[in-house]
Amino acid sequence: MAETSTKPYMIRALHEWCTDNGYTPHIVVQVDANTMVPHAHIRDGQITLNVGSLATNRLVLGNDVIEFQARFSGATENIYVPVGAVTAIYARETGAGMGFEVEQATDIHAAAHDLETQALAATPEDPSVTPTNTAKAPGEGPKDPDPKRPKLTLVR
Repeated sequence: MAETSTKPYMIRALHEWCTDNGYTPHIVVQVDANTMVPHAHIRDGQITLNVGSLATNRLVLGNDVIEFQARFSGATENIYVPVGAVTAIYARETGAGMGFEVEQATDIHAAAHDLETQALAATPEDPSVTPTNTAKAPGEGPKDPDPKRPKLTLVR
């Protein structure tokens, strides 16, 4: 029997720590075919989500998936994030938190996404279609518009 990952336990522990200290817990998620999030809020293949009690409804921090409802631009959205796609959890106010390795999705949704991506690459470019995974090398992205905002540094 395979050992259970420590990642979901660390996410729950840091979420509780943030809440107990009056901080706002946020998670950073690497978006893939298994992730259900509003596409308008994805930047460079990632999305940062407020998972605080005031921002979520029916929050479940499970061993395999994080699920909740949240409002984006006035509309309620159902959010579904595989724990393996979470790259960090941190306190918005201080930046204190923890970074994680992204675990590769191995289910059928990932294979279907790969086929869809290949089909899009074979068709003429459509300006209304935007890729959700536009990861860039460090230093290639835009500069942080608010230098006073805490930054999370991933330590490997």
